[in-house]
Amino acid sequence: MVRLITLLTVFISTTAMAQTILFDEFSNNPAERWEFITDQVMGGVSTGNVSFMTEKGTCYARMTGNVSLENNGGFIQFRRKVTSHFDKSKQGLELKLRGNKQKYFVHIRTTGTFLPWQYYHAPFSSNSDWKTVRIPFSMFERSSGLLLKNITAKNIRSIGIVAFGKKHEVQLDVKQISIF
Repeated sequence: MVRLITLLTVFISTTAMAQTILFDEFSNNPAERWEFITDQVMGGVSTGNVSFMTEKGTCYARMTGNVSLENNGGFIQFRRKVTSHFDKSKQGLELKLRGNKQKYFVHIRTTGTFLPWQYYHAPFSSNSDWKTVRIPFSMFERSSGLLLKNITAKNIRSIGIVAFGKKHEVQLDVKQISIF
């Protein structure tokens, strides 16, 4: 009986872990995988940067800056290309983060987002304590009616963490991004 319970526990734990796949935990030279972009690419004046830090043995990305709406601007972001396909059965993203009590966004680009201003986005909130946020793909909204309504995980080409849409000071730490 004890052996059966042990086997069931291992099976359940393994199944639960198999459901979530780590995308990044910001160790091993994350600056080689992530790029920082501001609205300055289109004439805006928002400023900021992304730094990769370690605190008490935990690696994380810290995005800081100021979002400005001047000159039709309004965003800063750090983004990573997806170099291998996710399984189409995956249902969303999981983020471990903390911040300055502002609303931020995840932007996803897919094989169907051809123009620079096309993406899918979903908001999340931050506070000063580390927390886990799960965002199902069904919560993402498309930036244009020309995009398909739903995201399919196997079609994801990049994931971005974004501050946009309103003038505000940015401080957001992300220590892990996974797909579930």
